Amino acid sequence: MSNTDSFINEVTEEVRRDRLFRYMQKYGWLAILIIFAIVGGTAWSEWRSAQAREEAEALGDAITSALAQPELASRIRLLEEIEPERRGGGAIRDFLLAAEKVRDSDTSSAVSILDGIASDGSLPEIYRHIASFKALILQGDTLPIEERRLSFERLGGSAGMLRFLAQEQLALLDIEEGKTQTAMERFQALIDDPAAGVILQQRSRQILTVLEGMNTDLSMDRY
Repeated sequence: MSNTDSFINEVTEEVRRDRLFRYMQKYGWLAILIIFAIVGGTAWSEWRSAQAREEAEALGDAITSALAQPELASRIRLLEEIEPERRGGGAIRDFLLAAEKVRDSDTSSAVSILDGIASDGSLPEIYRHIASFKALILQGDTLPIEERRLSFERLGGSAGMLRFLAQEQLALLDIEEGKTQTAMERFQALIDDPAAGVILQQRSRQILTVLEGMNTDLSMDRY
């Protein structure tokens, strides 16, 4: 490389350094601010994660301690005394509390608790749908059949396993109303759908077998 080329390169490099220095003088505060924002945001996120983890652990310990009590009344009392920091944790506590109320033959209180979950718009939809489903099951002897049917039909549009369970309940309502053929078609649809799950399919086969046997007996009685 000639002296001229070397001199040009040195000058070019000097110009670059000078330009970078001017940029740092002009915008250096912005770079520092960005660095502080990144570090501060990371620290805040870590603190929030640690806090959420501590809250979840404390809630889990409290629930475990409550459910470990041998006396039903003690379990209910301790669950009622738990005050979760977050509504999601409160919903989990409420599901467990409702189950204990059922064991205590206090169905009306259990339904009230589940209805509270179902009507809380701040909770995930799946929580609300499960609460509605459980409340409907508990009111099988008290709610009019049409009201139960409408509610289960709404839940039948849910995502996941809940829609299949709702279809099963609709088939049972068909049996209750004497609509045997419709019930058989619903159970067959559950059997044919692999997403329904093995346990539900087995239950549907058992009920369908009974219904088919009943239909056969009725047909033979006519002759």
